[in-house]
This record gives sequence, C-alpha cells and structure tokens, in this order.
Amino acid sequence: MVYTNTRESGLEALIVDWLVKHNGYEQGTNADYNREYAIDETRLFRFLQDTQPDAMEKLGVFKADLKKKQFLNRLQGELAKRGIIDVLRNGIKIYPVDIIMFYLTPTENNVKARVMHEKNIFSVTRQLQYSSDSTRLALDLCIFINGLPVITFELKNQLTKQTVDDAVEQYKNDRDPRELLFQFKRCMVHFAVDDARVKFCTKLDGKNSWFLPFDKGYNDGAGNPPNPDGIMTDYLWKDILSKTKLSRIIENYAQVVEEVDPETKKKTVKQIFPRYHQLDVVEKLLADVKQNG
Repeated sequence: MVYTNTRESGLEALIVDWLVKHNGYEQGTNADYNREYAIDETRLFRFLQDTQPDAMEKLGVFKADLKKKQFLNRLQGELAKRGIIDVLRNGIKIYPVDIIMFYLTPTENNVKARVMHEKNIFSVTRQLQYSSDSTRLALDLCIFINGLPVITFELKNQLTKQTVDDAVEQYKNDRDPRELLFQFKRCMVHFAVDDARVKFCTKLDGKNSWFLPFDKGYNDGAGNPPNPDGIMTDYLWKDILSKTKLSRIIENYAQVVEEVDPETKKKTVKQIFPRYHQLDVVEKLLADVKQNG
C-alpha cells in the first residue's frame, strides 16, 4: 500500500490495516466500548466466555445485570489498585474463582498453553470516543487485549506540517489525565507518532507529562533511519505491536516499580515501559542464547 493519504486518517488507516491483515488483530468499534469502565465490553466477555465458561457460570455474569455490574466493578477496582500490567499477568480473584485475564506465552512444547495463548484477543479501535461526557472527544487509536485497553496513540503527519511534537502537545493539553482511560496505570503506554518519529509516555499528567523517544536512532544520533519499504516508524506496528512481541513486553519488560526517597521516605510509583534499544538488545541477546547456547 503506497502511503498517499496525507491526513492523519491516512496513517491511522495504514496502521489499522496492517494490524488487522498481518498481525491478527480484530477491529473494534465505539459500539463495543463501555465508557463507564473504559473497556471493550464485547471482547472482554467474549474472551472470558470462550476461555473460562465455568468461572463465568459460577459468577452468574451472563444471568443477571447486577452480577455483571459487580464483576465490572471488581475489575475496575483491581485495575485502579494494581494497574493493567499486573492484572494481565496475574488475573483477578473474585470469590469463588480466579479469573485469567491474559494467557501467557507458552513454552516450546506446551500444546495446551499454546491453544489458550491463541485465544487472547488483540484488537484496535479507531477514533475511540472515550469521554463519558457528551463532548465525544476521540482518540486516534487504542489497542486492547481481551477487551482491556493497553496502548493509546495520537498520530500526526509531517505532510500536514504537524509532527510528533504536536501529538505530544495534544496529550498534554487535550487529554485529561482524570479521564478513566488516561488515569495512571490504566494503560501501559501512550504513543505519540508521526511518519518519522515516535515518543512515549507512561504517565499522563497534563503539562507535566514526560515523553521519551522510542526511535531506533540514526547515524549515532536521534531519529529513525530511512525506510526504503515504507514509513520510517512502521517498525512500531509491524514489529513492536505483533502479538508475540507485545505479549513478551507485557510479561517481561513493562512493570510498575515503587521507589522510596532515602531522605524524605516519600514513595513514588513509576510505570516502566522499555525504550526501543533496551528491548532490541535484550531480545537479540535472548535469541542468540537460544540459538548458540
């Protein structure tokens, strides 16, 4: 596909098209999205019914609206307290059952685990109307795993004289960190993307949001190398957002850490997402060890 549409929607369509056709994602819609809980409710319950029907039966989630609401409230509380990464890794306990929210990458010969891992639903929604008030504010893209939002995107395009920095400004000025979707730990990472650069932030905090580069680097400097086969930033959706890579990031790299100031004893909680190079180096080392011992 030649990149001819110069608006953001062109880049948006390109990314979604690739994720759906090549990476095995589903495409969600605003009708699937429950703004009150910031989830793709359609896919969340399809995943749970498909993988854990007995647990759903015990909880009576599909029998009574009250039970469904209790379930969603519990999930909401766990996400607020522990964050998306921990909930995906460790699931949630709702008496009398333990609910798996994400099936981890299987070891080589574990056939059953592979079957379950393949039941994870990766999806992407365009122009997500996330706001619970009537403004219908929309986010360019949101990626969900099993109905839970994990990554948001604001896209810009240099052809329209807007760059990654305009996307950063949009996050800082137009995306209210009090909105459920943008609250700390509810998503793993927020990406600002244009056709040449990528930046990311793990904690939206209005004007104080801190964005780091997620570029490959070029000629020992910043930015990305020219890409003869497409857009400079397409490694993001072609590689990083592949199901295998994104699963490994969730399982091994992304995390929430608590730091204590030795003098004031004040605790700060940080959410960590790997920079491109950290990820790249570790993945290459692991591949080498696997191949060469």
